[in-house]
Amino acid sequence: MPIVLLIVIGAAAGFIATRLMKVDADMPTTIAIGVFGALLGGLVLRVLLTVTGWMAGFVGAVLGAMLLIWLWRTYVARR
Repeated sequence: MPIVLLIVIGAAAGFIATRLMKVDADMPTTIAIGVFGALLGGLVLRVLLTVTGWMAGFVGAVLGAMLLIWLWRTYVARR
């Protein structure tokens, strides 16, 4: 079922993309453009989400470390 869904969504995406880019293509080429575009777009989106997720974790780790340093300076180092 996912293959059929990919072809249907790819056909729609290919149709829209060929019209927006003003490309005169036949139906099989339009479907191929849409399917391969969906695969490429999905791959790029997954990579971006992975990198963004990693960076968000890194930023959270730095902020957590800064909070611990502030707590240590405020409550432990002054004794």
